[in-house]
Amino acid sequence: MTAQNSATDDPSIAVADSRGDGAAGGTAVARAARPGGTPTGRNGTLLAGLGVVAFSLTFPATAWGLEGFGPWSLVSVRCVLAALLAGGALLALRAPVPERRHRAGIAVVAAGVVLGFPLLTTLALQTSTTSHAAVVVGLLPLTTAAFSALRTGSRPSRAFWAAALAGAAVVIAFTVQQSGGAVSTGDMYLFGALLICAAGYTEGGRLAREMPGWRVIGWALVLCLPLAVPAAAVALALEPVHLTGHSIAGVLWVAAGSQFLGLVVWYRGMAEIGVARASQLQLAQPLLTLVWSVALLGEHLPVAAPIAAVAVLVCIAVTQRSRTR
Repeated sequence: MTAQNSATDDPSIAVADSRGDGAAGGTAVARAARPGGTPTGRNGTLLAGLGVVAFSLTFPATAWGLEGFGPWSLVSVRCVLAALLAGGALLALRAPVPERRHRAGIAVVAAGVVLGFPLLTTLALQTSTTSHAAVVVGLLPLTTAAFSALRTGSRPSRAFWAAALAGAAVVIAFTVQQSGGAVSTGDMYLFGALLICAAGYTEGGRLAREMPGWRVIGWALVLCLPLAVPAAAVALALEPVHLTGHSIAGVLWVAAGSQFLGLVVWYRGMAEIGVARASQLQLAQPLLTLVWSVALLGEHLPVAAPIAAVAVLVCIAVTQRSRTR
């Protein structure tokens, strides 16, 4: 995939300096993102790609976590751990409290990315395999692009939408082939997760143009801490816990890797190359998750997976070359 064309025409992107300051500092403003494959564009694509790799491990790690935790315990504990990690980073780097104009957007990120998506997908994974859940959530790039167009006023080109819709069609066909055309309760949880996560991604990507992405997700996690702590206490008291190597590794990854570090690089990448274009990198996420599900969980890899992989990667290449007006 390439980053030869910029997906946005924003003149500058706010990034963190060594003190954690935002756009106010003289060294905290990145150079203009120019068409033609500048270092900023390549860096943004790389960062967003690293976020996708981190997210691709989320479902297998959640499946591991469910071996020792109940669904409510797992979600609340991962939120507490991630919030403590984020709060420590915010304190260590002396990050300023978000301005009033940013707080509503951070609340949307918290509701969508920190609480809603983890809860709904964890509930879905009680009845769905990780491979099935991965291909359903493969619709997230198109959903995010649509939310971005509505929220930010971006106007992706026709080629962009054609490639995005083609990628979504591949994912839908793959899902239907796996499930035999039936829509289960788990699928309903997953479709709900798509909508709420797309809203959180879009709002987070918008905010990351005005403040460092790590602060966006950091404050969203801290905002949820007063709710997550009592929820974890109640859930752990009501749901049995059986600690194993898998369950501990799973909860640690979804807390540190998926919930915090992955989102830090993801929002930074979206700020540099645009929400719509970065979202299309997630078309590769279901295929990566399929690989992890086989390697880590021993699930059977569907025969159609290699064909879907090639088709999806072609769609990614087209969307990454398409400009946004």
